[in-house]
Amino acid sequence: MADKNIITLVIGGCRSGKSRYALDAANAVPGSRKIFLATSVPGDREMEKRVIAHQAQRGDDWQTVETPVHIHDEIAAHARTADVILVDCLTLWTANMLALEMDEPAMQKCMDQTTLALSKACCPVFLVTNEVGYGIVPENSLARRFRDMAGLVNQHMAKTADQVVLTVAGIAVTIKPKDGI
Repeated sequence: MADKNIITLVIGGCRSGKSRYALDAANAVPGSRKIFLATSVPGDREMEKRVIAHQAQRGDDWQTVETPVHIHDEIAAHARTADVILVDCLTLWTANMLALEMDEPAMQKCMDQTTLALSKACCPVFLVTNEVGYGIVPENSLARRFRDMAGLVNQHMAKTADQVVLTVAGIAVTIKPKDGI
């Protein structure tokens, strides 16, 4: 088990290379106890194909745990015995909370619980998320709420993280260094 609790947030746009970067970085962590926390809830055949493709990229040495909302419980359950944890992704996590019609205080509670679980992790944890604020203002209120909540989740997790890496066109740029680690 790794002795450092380094939290890395990997953020980028769609097809920016964020999941690939996070997977490569997580695979570079020594050890064989690899936990992948999947937040996706496939609602159609295209999304199912994406999930299958991501599973194939990970390979058989990853244990996948499907956890659409309560990622804090799974981080807490695995963080003492895992060598590395990869959560993909916080954007779908946000969408899942909104689909359950959680209000902002309930979502904040989930973020706080996740921050607490991360602070107690004994292994590196990689969090993948989408940068959704670069686009146009959405036309409908649900889309605007999603964009706003995704931005708040990203800010919260970036503050929590030791390191933040932005991926753009397959290029990773560290925007918050892991000082002294």
